[in-house]
Amino acid sequence: FFFMLRSALPLRFLLLGVASRAACARPSSFVDTKPCAARSLQANLQFRQFSEVGVERPADPHADTLFDKIIRKEIPADIIYEDKLCMAFRDINPQAPTHFLVIPKERLPMLAEAQEEHAPLLGHLLLVASKLAREEHLDNGYRVVINNGKDGLQSVYHLHLHVIGGRKLVWPPG
Repeated sequence: FFFMLRSALPLRFLLLGVASRAACARPSSFVDTKPCAARSLQANLQFRQFSEVGVERPADPHADTLFDKIIRKEIPADIIYEDKLCMAFRDINPQAPTHFLVIPKERLPMLAEAQEEHAPLLGHLLLVASKLAREEHLDNGYRVVINNGKDGLQSVYHLHLHVIGGRKLVWPPG
């Protein structure tokens, strides 16, 4: 049956998502778009191509981002850490059982724009990521990801670190 669906790739993954929802044991809307162990590695990697999209940088560099609104608490988020330099909160589209973001409160659009003066902030973000990974019991390992630019699948132009763990991760990631 599935060999007939090869040419209809989106339909194939729609069926895989519906069939694997119980096995993934994740609450979701009609279609589970998150990778899980119940699907094959190849299916997870191909499925993720439909859910990750890099976007062009906004024309107005001063326009508010989603993260600016979260920092000001205008938009709710599941905040797990906050200090004077940064904030961490759970990702709304987790790619693993544990997936949170660490963001600076000072807007730095992307890693490629970091200067020497940002070194203390960048170090702080990594130390906070490490501290929170310990608190989240990611003792077997985790991945820290920074998407940079459209081809790097950056979707919000406010630097953010993804901390992903809670299951065995695959390589290469993309």
